[in-house]
Amino acid sequence: MKIVKKEIAWQGKYLRVVLLSYEDNHGRIRKWEAVERVNCKGIVVVIPVTENNEIIFIRQFRPVLGGFVVEFPAGLNDRKESLIEVAKRELIEETGLFSDEIVFLAEGPVSSGLSTEILTVFIAKNVKEAPEELKKSYPPDESENIEVLKIPLDEALEKLKELREQGNYLDLKIFGFLELAKKFIN
Repeated sequence: MKIVKKEIAWQGKYLRVVLLSYEDNHGRIRKWEAVERVNCKGIVVVIPVTENNEIIFIRQFRPVLGGFVVEFPAGLNDRKESLIEVAKRELIEETGLFSDEIVFLAEGPVSSGLSTEILTVFIAKNVKEAPEELKKSYPPDESENIEVLKIPLDEALEKLKELREQGNYLDLKIFGFLELAKKFIN
């Protein structure tokens, strides 16, 4: 099986819809629609953990859903940075925290039937308040209004349940990432 043709059906400033033609395992040509990001070389998620085993989540308004979502800090690799540089930048921009211990956890597709996006997940251990010069170098995006949530690891699932009951959406990926991160937390 292989892609034999890729056409752009529509492109905006940040996204494009592509029409894929691929050869199936019987030699037939089939069509598939997909979404790609424009000028983006991947997405990074950071799981911040304090020295006291508190997990840092963020809560922000997501226009696509018309509501607030609880998730981990994340961002696009759209500035020709390495993935670990993106992780460090997004951690500071979205939480005001930094870490000298950022460790790769996992990588894979976000929505393999819809999007070409590949997500890379890191854990940031022993996060602490970023020095002011770092915060000035990596200010928050002006379109984002982020609330930082610091939750003890052993209370995380109960607190997430409360946040959902209060009307917040929970990014489902956080549950799997939390389990994965537990193997790296003291």
